[in-house]
Amino acid sequence: MTEGARELPHAVVDPARIPVERYFDEAFFRLECERLWPRVWQMACRLEQIPEVGDWVEYHNLGRSVIVVRTQAGVRAYHNACRHRGVPLVPEGSHGNARGQGFICPFHGWRWNLEGENTFVYGRHLFSQRQLDPADIALPACRVEEALGCAFINFDDQAPSLRECLGEVVDRLEAHGAANMRAEWWYATELPANWKIAMEAFMEGYHVMRTHPQLQRALPALYNQRYGHDTGGIGLPVNPNQTVRQNIAAQVRHFELLSEGMAGMVHAKEVEIIRQLADVPLPDDPETAIPQWFGIVQAEITRRLRERGEPVPDLNEVAVSHPVNAVEFLFPHYFLLPTFTSMSAYRIRPLAPERCLFEIWSLTHFPPGQEPPPVMAPRVLPHDSEAFPPIPRQDYSNIPAQQRGCHAGGFRFMRLAEQVEGLISNYQRIIDGYLRGVEPARLAAATRKLGGNFDGPVLELGL
Repeated sequence: MTEGARELPHAVVDPARIPVERYFDEAFFRLECERLWPRVWQMACRLEQIPEVGDWVEYHNLGRSVIVVRTQAGVRAYHNACRHRGVPLVPEGSHGNARGQGFICPFHGWRWNLEGENTFVYGRHLFSQRQLDPADIALPACRVEEALGCAFINFDDQAPSLRECLGEVVDRLEAHGAANMRAEWWYATELPANWKIAMEAFMEGYHVMRTHPQLQRALPALYNQRYGHDTGGIGLPVNPNQTVRQNIAAQVRHFELLSEGMAGMVHAKEVEIIRQLADVPLPDDPETAIPQWFGIVQAEITRRLRERGEPVPDLNEVAVSHPVNAVEFLFPHYFLLPTFTSMSAYRIRPLAPERCLFEIWSLTHFPPGQEPPPVMAPRVLPHDSEAFPPIPRQDYSNIPAQQRGCHAGGFRFMRLAEQVEGLISNYQRIIDGYLRGVEPARLAAATRKLGGNFDGPVLELGL
């Protein structure tokens, strides 16, 4: 145990055992609010929400609010408070265009332009000169960087850059077209659970067998190979006791179910193409045929969607040059779930020690000029709503129950499988690094290791 770990309440001492108090203790939650969230890169909005000069979106988390706005010089972000008496310039969760009138305080009418410069003070003669120094009453800028079709903000002016923190996973996801995608829909719900409980439900696929039994039934070879047997490795899921056509039928059904439950993770237009390839000529040996079939599927999805004008990557090419996992975690609160040319996305924000906001997007490509209007606000539903797609509905049935279980007598820690639940341990120990005040360069180096760590092992983080 390090000295820092002894000073931190409920620190992760054994990497395979996560103290349960971290998921409900109010003092620990306050430490996260004070030492973690003000220092990390947070996904603030999608860039298609602010396509024109003057377009802006408000983003908030744990009492801090920023305005993300497109200016002539690019995307900027400002802290959302009037320099006079602190009233927010725009309401929580709002959006609009400020090109004409700028940002106007609803209290006394002070005004700022898109560059954050004050342009109007009602009754200027009432104030001394020092109170109206132009630099002092300009809107304070918040750091903002662009990646993956999103604007990310950071309240810490000294933090390493977004790409220094996230590493090569950003390049891999952008090679798969993440920067060019648009949202088809956006859901949100409030979960009665700690934000980390919600996060960890998507850091491994070990839960599929029981939580998503329809996926297990459709393609047991995939999940049993990963979790049910000590195979010593993971390859393409093939059932040697079935014919090639039976194996392909199982693959098609699995993609259909993923599409029904996750939309962007496997898009309906991709499923339509996959169905048409179920009878392509292939060798009789499943071990040979299934890899060939996947290559054909990826080539045909690429070709046909490009023919429609969609700017999709060459799937077979990027599978080799920039491989990605089925789930990619971007510390501390954003996930992308790629399979072919579309993706699902998750964002989780803490609300209280045992409450969080969970958002889901379906993302895909459109031919230039045929993009739909941007989705500007989520459809907010109760967490147990039947309107959610099947897969998140199944996850949402577990997460609140797990939160309740954290209070059970004698339950002291999350007991992790070191080889497939390691991502949970790794990101939790990086949180400890922030709470202990580890230097930013070391935190960034550790965080970069999370890219590609889904279903992965406990890592040595150097913290």
